[in-house]
Amino acid sequence: MFRVSAIIPSAGVGSRFGEKKQFKNLNGEPLWVHTLKPFVYSKLIDEIVFVVEESSVSAIKNSGVFKKIAKEKQIKIAKGGSRRMDSVLNGINLSKKLNDIVCIHDVARPFVKESLINETIGACKDYDGAILAIPSVDTVKNVENGIIKMTLDRSQTWMAQTPQAFHKNKLLKAFNDNLKVNVTDESTLMELSGASIKIISGDSKNFKITNKIDWELAKIIASENKS
Repeated sequence: MFRVSAIIPSAGVGSRFGEKKQFKNLNGEPLWVHTLKPFVYSKLIDEIVFVVEESSVSAIKNSGVFKKIAKEKQIKIAKGGSRRMDSVLNGINLSKKLNDIVCIHDVARPFVKESLINETIGACKDYDGAILAIPSVDTVKNVENGIIKMTLDRSQTWMAQTPQAFHKNKLLKAFNDNLKVNVTDESTLMELSGASIKIISGDSKNFKITNKIDWELAKIIASENKS
């Protein structure tokens, strides 16, 4: 049976959103609380490593809501790095040495289902890793300098989500093999190292809150979930 560490990177500055959305209240609780809860409830998750800006570490540890959810499952706080991949690596390095799977999830995806977390982890029995993704509904263009180079086959195009679960030793090797590569998800590192990554059908509600209109949609969903 796998021992799994959930890594939740949350050190972003929210440049596209206009503020640090991870600390913004959504239906009475900070966004990060909504995101952590399914990982707290999952019986497959042994620990959670929450990666935040160094300036936020003390405030989070001393907050009442953190102390409350930390009673349910061990939650460690790691300091973020300058890039997402640096933050994730900091989180992995703080995880339990004996844990063999890491399950990485964007803090800005607060509506992931516990069942999908578990399915992603379960796929690691047969693959080097697995990610959630949904089929592309739009036609996707490959563009260079504002000019279309080619149109991709939509039937073979998927939009990546998180969580993304990997064998920890293989992901650490992928980090080491690609230190100078800047990526937006860990699956890319694994792909560059020749890993076999399984696609798990995701959920349209598991969207990433990136801009203000996403936040308005999140308020509606959070309200519906609460009622």
